[in-house]
Amino acid sequence: MRFRQLGNSGLKVAELCLGTMTFGEESGFGADEAACRKVFDAYLAAGGNCIDTANIYTVGTSERMLSQMIAAERRRLVVATRFSMITDPKDPNAGGNSRKNLQ
Repeated sequence: MRFRQLGNSGLKVAELCLGTMTFGEESGFGADEAACRKVFDAYLAAGGNCIDTANIYTVGTSERMLSQMIAAERRRLVVATRFSMITDPKDPNAGGNSRKNLQ
């Protein structure tokens, strides 16, 4: 696995980032947890360290799965997540870049 510096952050991330939009099946596509675990483990075994997720991927299942999968390796992984997407259109605080939504 080759690495590059991420902008001026000082972080070194793998050139190949693991996208997790299909971690979970709630959106009518994707894979179950066992299959996702195999993909995740293979990515780490290949030397990867960059994980991409979002609060709306498979209605939040992607982030829930990842929280368990990354627990043992968290210190060496870089997790990129988009958190500002609206999860409940009736709640004015369920989206955007506010402190409340970042929690």
